[in-house]
Amino acid sequence: MMKNSLILLPLVSCLAVNAVGLLGAAEMDRDFSPTPQEQQLPTAMHSQMKQLPSITVGREGADAVGGDNRALQAAVDYIAGLGGGTVEIGEGEYVMYDSLHLRANVMVRGKKDHTVLRKAAGVVSALALDGDFGEQQITVRDPAGFAPGYGVAIWDDRAGGFHTTVARITGQSDNTFSIDKPLMADCMVGNKARAATVFPVISGYNIEGARVEDLIVEGNKDSNIALNGCRGAGIFLYQAFGTVIKGCVVRSYNGDGISFQQSNDVTVVDCISEGNASLGIHPGSGSQRPRVQNCVARNNGTDGLFLCWRVRHGLFTDNVLEGNGQFGISIGHKDSDNLLRSNIVRSNHQDGICFRNETLGMAAHRNRLEENVIENNGAGGQAAGIRIRGETNDLVFRNNVIRDTRPDASQTQTVGIRIEEQVGQVVLDGNKIDAKTNIDDRRAAKAK
Repeated sequence: MMKNSLILLPLVSCLAVNAVGLLGAAEMDRDFSPTPQEQQLPTAMHSQMKQLPSITVGREGADAVGGDNRALQAAVDYIAGLGGGTVEIGEGEYVMYDSLHLRANVMVRGKKDHTVLRKAAGVVSALALDGDFGEQQITVRDPAGFAPGYGVAIWDDRAGGFHTTVARITGQSDNTFSIDKPLMADCMVGNKARAATVFPVISGYNIEGARVEDLIVEGNKDSNIALNGCRGAGIFLYQAFGTVIKGCVVRSYNGDGISFQQSNDVTVVDCISEGNASLGIHPGSGSQRPRVQNCVARNNGTDGLFLCWRVRHGLFTDNVLEGNGQFGISIGHKDSDNLLRSNIVRSNHQDGICFRNETLGMAAHRNRLEENVIENNGAGGQAAGIRIRGETNDLVFRNNVIRDTRPDASQTQTVGIRIEEQVGQVVLDGNKIDAKTNIDDRRAAKAK
């Protein structure tokens, strides 16, 4: 048997060599040239790849292990350093001492209904010294609860809105802390200047192509001072072009739920914003071509959907705006050429939909509202389903249902559509209105 095996070895070797030779020849004959469809990416010198980098992060059993924002951020920054890819966050609760800062071309995805980013309890202190515009340090009276790596906001009674500074603490000397961004305004002790460890739970600044999916943001509003929606929210974007927010829940943030400012082409889809102290969903400051679809904004402190300034050419469809503390939808300053279709606007404290009081050049012209259901609004007293104010022109209301379905004694949405004196051309077509006063057109009274 040994001899037969030895005799067969040369034959086996010969066959193996021939097989390798045949494979080599086939490989050499393969055409590796680019297909006609292959093109380089717009901002890179290579074509689109089929597989991109990915990493898992979790409390255990992941590539990166940790239970707070540091582990999450390390994973995001690692993928960003490779040009983009996916970060998968495992189930569990993660304590956020600073924002999860989104990066360009990085998708961050949780386990749906099981990945929670919880805002840490915040502290607040008065400033001991004036914070000067452009300065990158602050001195606080009480340093307890402030630490390097934490997020921080700084403002005074005259430096709200975009003049509030949100930054990260980068160092400490006793009561003085360095920060990674310059102060956006003078913050004067005489104007009650203060600092607090408040910040967006998820934020994206000066990026393109980020994506966040299937995360729950727990804002912990009872343990944090409020942060205004120009600089913060449960999820906050600033010049974050083309960002997609999908399947996320934002609740109990002491401020807005979702806010995106100066950010074109943002998509918010299949999200819930509930129980936040201020606005539910807040596109603003020139954010154009937004798409908000199949979202719920309920039980927020002010408006469910607030179109701030210069929100144009947006698409708002199949959303539910209910139980909010002011209006279901508010539209105003230069918010023109939007389509709002197939939304349900119900049980809000004041008017269902309000067009704010703006002069001709700044009014919300050429908006279309089609196939919406607007019902049972006015929880705080008598209200209109739709109220149009200011010198607003060329609105179209088509095939909407406007009604109060409650018993007569309980009805507070007593007006279907109220058109105030300065309003211009309005098209009403095919709407089904059931109210004590279907159309309250005050333009006619002005004409007399």
